[in-house]
Amino acid sequence: MRDVSTEPAAESYSNSTKNVVVRCTTCSTLNRVSLARLADKPRCSRCANALPFDRPLAATDADFQKFVEGALVPVLVDFYADWCGPCKAMAPLLDAYARHEAGNVLVLKLDTDANPITARRFNIGSIPTLIVFRNGQEWKRQVGAPSRAVLESLVK
Repeated sequence: MRDVSTEPAAESYSNSTKNVVVRCTTCSTLNRVSLARLADKPRCSRCANALPFDRPLAATDADFQKFVEGALVPVLVDFYADWCGPCKAMAPLLDAYARHEAGNVLVLKLDTDANPITARRFNIGSIPTLIVFRNGQEWKRQVGAPSRAVLESLVK
């Protein structure tokens, strides 16, 4: 992973500084990726498998902070549970949003049952809850399944 301490300020979100940390879905290695280079189809530094950016990526208690703090783009996190009907109903909308905004927004999913520490940290009392992070800090929050327009307005 590259040291980003000498890079421009995160609040600029310019094309040249769209860096994020993502976990490889194959080997679980954390990789720092420049979203400005998505056309180059980034690969895992360990196993060389393609890193997916066209869908929400799973986050856990162990790596959540790295994803949020390491992102130089807005991070949209869906706090959900597998048994939750509204969460399941919202999944296709979130998948489409992740595909459409690949390179501009990092979309994560965090299972609140499997990751209670992070859920408690952000006082998740109802699911689905969507939180947008900018510069590593909570910026906006939506409780309940949003419409497409509400989802887009959260990040803008």
